[in-house]
Amino acid sequence: MLRKDAKIELLKRIPLFAQCSKKELGSIAQITEERRIESGAVLIDEGEPGHEIYVVVEGLLEMSRRGSGAFATSGPGELVGEMALFSDKPRSATVTAATPVRLLRIGDGDFLALVDRLPHLWLKLAASLADRVPDDERIDAHYRD
Repeated sequence: MLRKDAKIELLKRIPLFAQCSKKELGSIAQITEERRIESGAVLIDEGEPGHEIYVVVEGLLEMSRRGSGAFATSGPGELVGEMALFSDKPRSATVTAATPVRLLRIGDGDFLALVDRLPHLWLKLAASLADRVPDDERIDAHYRD
């Protein structure tokens, strides 16, 4: 099991949480649940509703889409499934363990309860998400409106 300090260190390297303070990261760490899955196990099914996000602690996950196969991998320190926190859209890909994987799971209910207690977190998360949108996409979106 990861100690709280180790969880905080892992979370602070994730771009979504980059603007969070150590105290906020500690609050996020408290709502994580450690999980292990075996190689070949499906973590996320394309088309299913999403109710959690995962931080990869150890191992490798592979993303694939029906009809087009594998298109990406995620490893230690990476976040998977984050759109489940911000959208009711179904999962856009299937995520399978390419190796045995250790993860931190954050459920959407726990996360929403946390940001209800710490509403300023929404602004930090929104800023982190905006930073991930390439400048040319933001410009294109501005001129479409």
